[in-house]
This record gives sequence, structure tokens and C-alpha cells, in this order.
Amino acid sequence: MSTERISPSEAAAAQEFPDRVGFQPENPYLANFKPYIPAGVHLRELTVLPLVMGTLLGMVFGASSLYLVLKVGLTVSASIPVAVISITVFRALSKIRIAPIAIRVILATLILAAGIASVYFLISAGSPIYWTALVGILFLGLTWLAFNGSLDATILENNIVQTAGSAGESIAFGVGVTMPAIMILGLDLEVTRVMLVALLGGLLGILMMIPLRRALIVAQHGYLKYPEGTACAEVLKAGASKESRAAAHQAGEVADETEQMGAKTIFAGLGVGFLYQVLMAGFKGWKDTPEKVFGAPFKAGSISAEISPALLGVGYIIGPRIASIMCAGGVLAYLVLIPAIKFFGSGMTTPLAPGTVPISEMSPSQIRGAYVLYIGAGAVAAGGIISLFRSLPTIWSGLKGGLADLRGGQAATAGAPRTDQDMSMKVVIGGIIVLVAMIMLFPQLNLRFNLIGAILIVAFGFLFVTVSSRLTGEIGSSSNPISGMTVATLLLTCLIFLVIGWTGPSYYITALSIGGIVCIASSNGGTTSQDLKTGFLVGSTPKLQQIAILVGAFASALILGPILLVLNDSATVYVPRLSFEAATKSVVVDPIKAAALPAFSDQIKPSAPGNYRVLKNDPAAPTVAGLDPGEYLVDASGKVAYKMEENFPATLKIDPSQAGEPEKLKGPQANSDPGLYRPYHKTDTTGGPAGRYLVNDQGTPVYLADPGINGIHKTRPDGSQVTKYDAPKATLMSYIIKGILNRQLPWGLVLLGVMIAVVLEMSGIPSLAFAVGVYLPLSSSSPIFIGGMIRWLVDKYLRKKLQHRKLTEDELVAETDKSPGVLMASGYIAGGALAAIVIAILQGVPKQGLANFNKAIEDWATAHNPLFGEANGNLLSMIPFLIIMLLLYLVGREVILKSRKAKV
Repeated sequence: MSTERISPSEAAAAQEFPDRVGFQPENPYLANFKPYIPAGVHLRELTVLPLVMGTLLGMVFGASSLYLVLKVGLTVSASIPVAVISITVFRALSKIRIAPIAIRVILATLILAAGIASVYFLISAGSPIYWTALVGILFLGLTWLAFNGSLDATILENNIVQTAGSAGESIAFGVGVTMPAIMILGLDLEVTRVMLVALLGGLLGILMMIPLRRALIVAQHGYLKYPEGTACAEVLKAGASKESRAAAHQAGEVADETEQMGAKTIFAGLGVGFLYQVLMAGFKGWKDTPEKVFGAPFKAGSISAEISPALLGVGYIIGPRIASIMCAGGVLAYLVLIPAIKFFGSGMTTPLAPGTVPISEMSPSQIRGAYVLYIGAGAVAAGGIISLFRSLPTIWSGLKGGLADLRGGQAATAGAPRTDQDMSMKVVIGGIIVLVAMIMLFPQLNLRFNLIGAILIVAFGFLFVTVSSRLTGEIGSSSNPISGMTVATLLLTCLIFLVIGWTGPSYYITALSIGGIVCIASSNGGTTSQDLKTGFLVGSTPKLQQIAILVGAFASALILGPILLVLNDSATVYVPRLSFEAATKSVVVDPIKAAALPAFSDQIKPSAPGNYRVLKNDPAAPTVAGLDPGEYLVDASGKVAYKMEENFPATLKIDPSQAGEPEKLKGPQANSDPGLYRPYHKTDTTGGPAGRYLVNDQGTPVYLADPGINGIHKTRPDGSQVTKYDAPKATLMSYIIKGILNRQLPWGLVLLGVMIAVVLEMSGIPSLAFAVGVYLPLSSSSPIFIGGMIRWLVDKYLRKKLQHRKLTEDELVAETDKSPGVLMASGYIAGGALAAIVIAILQGVPKQGLANFNKAIEDWATAHNPLFGEANGNLLSMIPFLIIMLLLYLVGREVILKSRKAKV
């Protein structure tokens, strides 16, 4: 093996042994360490193809991570999946290189034809030019590779791939945690703003970490474990090429790693996840969220599950404990709080603030939107702050140790060996200065010549990059409290702004720009540390790794902004003043009573034409027994056809001069209404709900724009369903800003959530995971719980299987983390999330033909597909989900897709 294990007692003895001859290093772990590829051996490393492949994979995993953080508020490490894909792809390319010319021509022709078809489809669908160009360039590159092949990558080239590929995931986390808060606060989210925050924060985090490398990675080797970086190094060594193994043998290394990583497992997971999501969401093969809403005596109680491969994979990776705690929060919200609010409010005939309609007329989702979301946000805020305070001793220790180590690390000599060469400190410091200058100059960040903002970014940025880099080494990336550091940054920034008097809406953007850049910098600092640890173990050149991750971060930052806006636009619902929900109960009104009802004469009509009358079912004296309170439309036959809801009053008027520049609708609804409207942000609830309105030239609101991220309306006027993104941590950031700078929160509900978090902490239960579960829909946390239970069953089997090896608990956890099930789950996440993004992009294209095709598929599935229709769809749609659950369990048990042994 390339490293030697030393127990802490042996390390102490080595340090205290008085008669040791020769140089005695301060770190005994370092004295016995040898990298896999020694400093004196030179292999191919930073070459064009690995850098491009790593950058593209970083963009792919960055996109899937952004989707995840918007759905459930967390991401999954990309390094190991990227490393496995790199090893496999380069091995395949090396075989193509020696294949007969006829096979290479056929393969290249097929890929080129697929590329031409894809580009033609994107152009005909009206897709933005940058997506079309990106796909075209990608297929040209694939065609070239299919014809020419490539040499098998060295272990150092594969390390470059995973280094460049890991940047996207950490930047996506920071973007998803902070940037949607701008929309939640009622402001416009500009694509250039997101790109700048992602770019500047990502590059700043890498540059600020580079001076810490010798101190944290080298000097602290053996003490700071960097678990993910170490595991990734083992994957790279297990899949090392013959050339790399030979180089390690030359230096006396025992390069006989026996276990070949099952790359086919992650590709199988990616394929299954992608195909499943396309069939479910694209072709409406089955319902994506089976649901059961209970009636009396448990009114408004409900259970549901978003049967997504990505969420199932997340649950498997985070494990049974956290998955169970998250789902328990959802159970409290949906099976305790919502039914309790319905029970106590069912007799009320007037709205209870912050709700705008009586509780008796509310559905479970409306009760959640009006009351439970605030309780959940309060719990998340309290959990985040408690988590931060609990981490303060560790953060303080990490800060002191990092700064002390930084001073010691500067003593490195200029003539360092290949494995100890960093980028020039002149370039690093100059780069930081340039980035800070750019932060102050770009108007999109609202920090123009704002010296206080620049000082806060540098101070908090360096503080939390140092802390994150060290904590990642101590407790791993998954336990690193990045969101807690972001909460601390926003709290302190907002308090400083409050003291100065900067409390207007424009300063919301300033505070979020500071928080976003610091969040992304600290997240990327931790990721860079893990990558450099991997490189340290395999014997890479740090300078080349640092260049690779800068390139990867730059490319990923450029695409995350457009993807964020595409996801939001595709799920945005433009809500008219009146909305109509098809009646779920078959209720017929007595013909005599129906004829006496007032005629419906509003200009806004339901999707099905007809002559309707208005029925108001009052909760105090209901007109029709068995029908929920509210307003309904009754057709000519007396049948209740629609439940009608007023989203904003007809009396609401807005001064057109106060509205923005005219704009068109975005997404599918643009096909039915090509008109131009002026956007207006209403920040109070006087005269109507707060939100972003689209008004006509007369000042009459036509639509309330309900965003795809954190929106509450899940049905478009044509009846089509929309999946929203709840963005729990971005909501937390918005509440911190709103609560401190504007003090506009229903504090009674927020404090209820705070007390829930306090009770959990007093009971010894981690409050943050539970609080996120309270805030998220139960449909999101229930598949995560199922994935965690599958992991529990697999781990139980593996522990029994490994019992004879007498491993410690940490070693057992490390073994289960490397199991095929984890790779399969990673594939589920990447495949499912990528398919969801592709579908979102296509749904957002304002092309009538594509919209008609989507509507035709949904109408056919509703009428003819038993897995999608209302009658048995909720139950039958679980069958495909059970199949991928069983597949994940069997792969975890190595019943199928077994890893093979490498021949040495």
C-alpha cells in the first residue's frame, strides 16, 4: 500500500522517544508517508482531454446538485462518481483507439447523426442559442473521440478530471442556498447576478485556500483525515492504468490494489434514473406524486411521496438516521400541524392572518402555505443558529489552527519537489485583489464602491474558507456546517446594515450578494481541500490541480445561473384573478335551487366553456351538505363543475408609472397569451396579497406571477400540474433578511417553530434535519426516508458479512460508504436530476407545437393510463418505484452488478 497506518499511541511514542537517531519530524505520520506516484516520477497530468472532460462532468453534476438543493436543501459529493466515470470512459476510449477503422467510422457516424438530430430538434423547439451551441459542440467532440479514441488516462489525469469535476457541486450548493432568496423577497433574479456571485465566490474560495495547502494537507497529514478526499484517492488507485501501476512499481510501491471499482454500477444507476424520470415526468407513464388526503375525523391530514429516483438516492446516501429525522419533521407538519389547524379553524368564517381565506375553505396545501411554512422556517432558522453555536468551539479551534498553520506553511522553499509546488503567491494574491475589485464594480451586486461590503466579503470569506478547509479535514464535507456559516454571515451583515440604517429593499440584494459569495467561497474552499488531499495521496502536482479546479469552477459558474432561471421559469404559474379547480366530488344541486343561483358573468372563464351559476357554500349554513365551504360553479345540469377561488381582488389597482418595463410571459403559458405586461412588486398585503404582479397599461393586474421556486400554486389555468421547488435554505436566508431589515414576519408562527427546535435539542435530537423536514413537503422527505431504510437493510447485511474482519465502527462506515449501493444511488441522483432539468428546459420553451404535444400526452394519460389516472393511479404508480427500490437493494447486496477483481 502507499501509506502506512500508525496508531495515536505509536505516534506519541515516536515523538517522545529520546534516543532516535537523525532527523525527527514533528509529524510521525508524514515521516512514513509515500505518495502513490513519487515526486521524481513524471506522468501525463494536466492535458486537454482530461481537463475538458472534468469541466463537462463538473457542469453536469453542478446542474444535478442545483436541482437537489432547490428540492431538498442538500447536495451529494461528486468526486467519487466523477472519478469512476473518468476511469471507465478513458478505458473505453483506449479500446476504441485500437479498434478497426470500420467500427470507428460507424460509431462516429452514429454519434454525429444523433448530434445533428438533437441540434435540429432544439432549433425547431425554439431553444435558446447557447443551449443549442453547447449541445452541438458536445456532439462534435464526441464524434472526434469516437473516431480517434484516446490513450488510457494515467492516475494523475484521472485526478485532474475529478478535481475539475468537483467544483460544480460545491458552487451549486452556494447558489441554491442564497440566490433564490432574492425571488422569495419579491425582487427580480437576473441571470448575470447569479453568474457573477457563482463565479466570484467560487474563484475566491479556491484562491483563499491555496496558501493553506501546505499547512493543512501536508503538515497535518494523519491528523486531518479528509475522509472524502481519502476515499477518492482509493478509488483512483483501484482503477489505476497499467502505466500508472508500472510507475508506482518503479518506486517500490506495492501497486496491487485488488478491488476494481464497479464503474458499470454508476452508469447503470444513471441510465435507470434518467429513463425512469423521462417516462414518469416527460411521457406521464405514472403519477409522480401519489397522494392520499384523509376525510373526517382526520380532515386535512395527508400522506404523499414524490417517487423520484434522485430523492431515493439521496436517502440511501445520507443514511437511515438523518433520513428518518427529516421524514419525522414532515409527519409532524402533515399529520399533526395541518390537521390541528383545520380542526381548530373549521368553524371560523373569517380569515386568520397571515391567511387570506377562512381556514374552513382551505385545502391542506393552502394551510401549509399560509401557516406551516412560517413554523417550518422558524424551526429551520433556530436549528441553523443552534447548529452554528454548537460548532463554534470547533470553528474557533479550526480558525486558530488554520492561521497558526498558515504562518508555518510560508516557510516552504522555492525549490520544492513536483508534489509540493503551488501556484505563485503573486498570482494568488493578485487574483484575490482583482476579484474583490470586480465585486465592488459590478452594478448587479449592488456593491458599487461599497467599501464596507468589500471588507465584509474579505473578512468573512477568509475566516470561513479557513474554517471550512480545516473542518472538512476533521469531520468531512457532509458534516461541514456551510449553511450555518452563511447564516452567521447574513446575521452579522444584516445587523451591521441595521445599525448603519441600510434597510431598504436594495440592500436585500447587497446582503445576499455578500452572503452568497461567502457561502460559495467557503463551500468551494472545503471542496478544494478534499481535492488537494486526494492529489497529495496519489502524488499529483498541486499547481496543476489548482489550475484545473479554477477552470472547472469558472465553467460551472457560467451555466448555473441560466439553469436556475430555467427551472424557475418552467414551474412559474401566472395566476389570473380567478382560478378554477375541477371538482373532485360528484355533487349535483337540486335543479330548482340551481336555477335560482346567480349567473356567472365574469370575463375570466374556466377552461371548459359553458353557462355556469355561482354556488356559495357557507361554513355556518351550508347550501349543499357534504361539500366543502367555498365558491363553486354549477353547470346547466346542476352538477358542481369547479371550485372557484379569488387570488386577488378585482378592486386592486396599480399606478402603471410605478411598474417596470413591459415583458412577455415565460414558459408554457406564453403560448396562450403573447401580450406585454408591466411587472410590479407589491411588498405589503394592503388591498391584496403581496407578490409580483403583471399589469396592463390601465394599471389593472392581470396575473399574479407565482414563481417556480418557493411558489404555492401548482396548477396552471389550463389544468396542467406543476412541480415546485421549495428551496428550504434559501427561504431561511430570506427570512433572516426580512426579519432583521424589514421586521415583516408573523412572529407568532415563527416562534412556534423556534420552540419546536428547542424541544428537539432538549430531547437530544438534531433539530436542523427535523426542521428541514417540517418545512419541506412530506412528498419530498418520504422517498428520502425510503432510501434511508434500504441503506439500513443493506448495511445490516454488510456488517454481518464483514464481522470476521473485526473492523472498528469508523472502518465499517468507510466500507459501507464504498459499497456498490452508494454508486448506484449516485447514478440515480445524477440521472434523475439531469432528466428533470432537460424536461424543465423543454417545458419552458414557448413553442406551440411542443406545448400541444405535452398537453396531448397528459390528456391521453389522464383518460387511458391506469397508472396516471385518478381512480387507481395513486396506488398503481408505486409499482415502478418499487422496481427501482428493489434494484437499489439488490445492487447494494451485490446480488447483481457485482464488482470484479482486477488482474495484476
